[in-house]
Amino acid sequence: MRSYHIDKGSGLSGLAIKEHEMPVPGSREVLVRVRANSLNQRELMVMQGTYPWPVLPDVVPVSDGAGEVVSVGSDVTRVHIGERVMCAVLPYWTDGPFGWEYSKQLGGSMNGLLTEYAILPEEGMVTIPEHLSFAEAATLPCAAVTAWNALTWGRQISAGDTVLTMGSGGVSLFALQFSKLFGARVIATTSSDDKAQRLKALGADEVINYRTNPAWHEAVLELTRGQGVERVIEVGGADTLEQSIKATAVEGQISMVGWLANTSSTINIRALIGNFFTLRRIALGNRAHFLAMNRAISQHRLKPVIDRVFAFDDAIAAHKYYAEQPRFGKVVISQD
Repeated sequence: MRSYHIDKGSGLSGLAIKEHEMPVPGSREVLVRVRANSLNQRELMVMQGTYPWPVLPDVVPVSDGAGEVVSVGSDVTRVHIGERVMCAVLPYWTDGPFGWEYSKQLGGSMNGLLTEYAILPEEGMVTIPEHLSFAEAATLPCAAVTAWNALTWGRQISAGDTVLTMGSGGVSLFALQFSKLFGARVIATTSSDDKAQRLKALGADEVINYRTNPAWHEAVLELTRGQGVERVIEVGGADTLEQSIKATAVEGQISMVGWLANTSSTINIRALIGNFFTLRRIALGNRAHFLAMNRAISQHRLKPVIDRVFAFDDAIAAHKYYAEQPRFGKVVISQD
C-alpha cells in the first residue's frame, strides 16, 4: 500500500509518497480502503508550519476521507466489513462540549487519510449517506461538520432568521446549504459577480460583492432594515470581524470558524462594546454533530459542491491547485 507523508513546515516540496506493508487493525480499530479525500485550509497550515495543534513527524496528512471497511479488530461494534464510512476529524470527541482531552486529530497528532488504506478508531466512524458517492462523502468531515456546529450551537436558527456567510469556501457553502434547510434567509459576501451568480443558484437570497462594497456591513444592515443578522459564519478573521460585529443583530451570534486573513490585525474596541452579541470560536464538531448532520443531508438529498477532482497520483497538483487557484467548493482527491 502507498501513503503520502509530510513534516510540519516542510512546504509542498516535502509531500512524498511511500510504500508500506498492509496494516492490521487492533482492538476497536477498523481498516478502511480509502476511496476519496478532500482538502482543507488546515492541510496548507501543516505544510506552512502554522497549524496550531500538534503534528506527528512524517505524518500521513489530510483529515478528510471516505472509503469502505475491509477488516475490523476485536470488540468493534459500530461498523461492519463492506460498509461505506467516513471518520470524524476528532475521532475521540463523540458528544458534548469540546475539551483538550478530545484534541487528537487526523492528519495531525494522528496519521490522516491521504493513503490507500488507513487504520481508524471505531469511535469516530460514521456511515455515508446512501445517495452520496465516495468523492461527495469525502467533503463532509471537516468543512460540513464545522458548518453544522457553527449553525446549531447556542441560539437555534429558526425559519425567518438571517444568516451571513462569507465567500465560497467549503464551510461557507455548507453553511449556506444548511441554513436554507432550516428555513433561514442567507446573505452571502463574495469577491466577484460570477461567484455571486453561483451563490444565488445555490440558494443565497442576497449577495454582496465586498470588492465593490468594501463597507459591506452597511449593505447587510440595509438588507435587514437596520436590524442585522442573527448568525454570522465568520471565516475571515480580524480583517472581517469588526464588520461582522457591526452587521450582527442584538443578541445575535458570530461563529468564528477560521482566521484566514492577517494574523496581526487589530479591532476597534468601540465595535466590541457597541453591540450585544455572542462570539464563539468553533472547534470543528463531534461525532454527534456528524450523525445529526448526516440525517439532514439524507432527508433532503443534499449534494456537496465540488470544484475539481484529482487522481491520487496527482495529490501534489491537487494541493498546489488548492493553494493557488480561486475555488468554488471542495477540492477532492479520488482513488476510484
